[in-house]
Amino acid sequence: MGNGACLIESPDAVPEGSGGRSQPDSPWRAQIEAVFRREHASILATLVRRCGGDFFQAEDLLAEAFARALEVWPRQGMPDRPAAWIQTVAQRRRIDQQRQRGSSEELSPDHSGASVFPSEPDEAFAGEDDRLRLIFTCCHPALDREARVALTLQALCGLTAQEIARAYLTRTTTMSQRLVRAKRKIRQAGVPYRVPTGEEVAPRLATVLRVLYLVFNEGYSATEGDDLLRHELAEEAIALTGQLCEWLPQEPDVRGLHALMRLQHARRWARTTPDGDWVGLAEQDRSLWDRAAVIAATGDLEEVLREAPPGPYTLQAAIAAVHAEAPRAEDTDWEQIVALYDRLLLVDPSPVVELNRLVAVAQHRGAEEALRQWDQRVDASALDGYLYLHATYGELLAQVGRSAEAREAFQKALYHAENRAERRLLLRKLAQLGPTEGG
Repeated sequence: MGNGACLIESPDAVPEGSGGRSQPDSPWRAQIEAVFRREHASILATLVRRCGGDFFQAEDLLAEAFARALEVWPRQGMPDRPAAWIQTVAQRRRIDQQRQRGSSEELSPDHSGASVFPSEPDEAFAGEDDRLRLIFTCCHPALDREARVALTLQALCGLTAQEIARAYLTRTTTMSQRLVRAKRKIRQAGVPYRVPTGEEVAPRLATVLRVLYLVFNEGYSATEGDDLLRHELAEEAIALTGQLCEWLPQEPDVRGLHALMRLQHARRWARTTPDGDWVGLAEQDRSLWDRAAVIAATGDLEEVLREAPPGPYTLQAAIAAVHAEAPRAEDTDWEQIVALYDRLLLVDPSPVVELNRLVAVAQHRGAEEALRQWDQRVDASALDGYLYLHATYGELLAQVGRSAEAREAFQKALYHAENRAERRLLLRKLAQLGPTEGG
């Protein structure tokens, strides 16, 4: 993340791989969808636990509860604790289903009309956040790697199959089938719904970190919609990663990831205009950056760097720290950033890291040098559906005066852009190139 020359700030992660629905004309739509976005993960996580790990049942219960909110809240007003209201409605529906089936399963003690259900201690990890249980369950080694990440993005963020498919550069139908298979496998295999301990941690930790990183990226640069930023997702990822730091203080790259997220999030208010348009790193008003957050994150990062060889997230945090420490864009130490990208490529090589390295090369040695290295270092075929590839290429071409080729690259990026803020920026870039020949 965070580079200077790239048209749109590109996550360093390789691109991989819901909002609630309401009545279109309902004046409650925005409020209820806001509750869905804010509370979806925690409510679903608890429902999955109560349903014995059955994602299908938990999702159905959650959908019914939100549908009920659409019916009731416009008449009676929003409850003081909307998440508790939805959780209660979903739990009562679960109890009703058990009764209808004549289930011998012990029912929740609360079916008396109380507004909040009592807590249920978890023997494996009592008191910990259900969302962390949810992540580790979705990242169980019984699932294939792509399914783990995709399922967690859907469960934790409420992302649709279409949004996840776009991140994975695959078809929506393919992603939908993958998600269904993953949920079915968790149910059939009896995957325990808990945070693992001891030797169980290692096989899942890399995927958990990957998921938290992608959740943050979706909040940092939203896949779809009107807004570039989805602060609630970024803050959710930061909070969960901080919780993971407390649980695994001996894992340096967990702390490195936490520092990375906080350094990037510190720039959030400078990344868009009041109208929601994107502002590049070089043009940002750095007085809007959260300097207290930068200092705290940089201090934590320095401790990690002293303790152990840096992992991939720690190195990305170091790159973000170089940006954050420059008082002005022209003061950025691009030579150091190129060196950090070179080291990152040794630890965690990927086509997008290569792409971002060339952005830094363009700033340090010029766009001509970056373009000279482009064919040798960038795997364009692996990133053809990735808008940042085409946007970055277009920006480099525009800098050296190759306007016709730059126009073609920007048009390809525009084809893949679904976020309106990104589309507006690309259209401005195309307009800056001037009219086409004969136009």
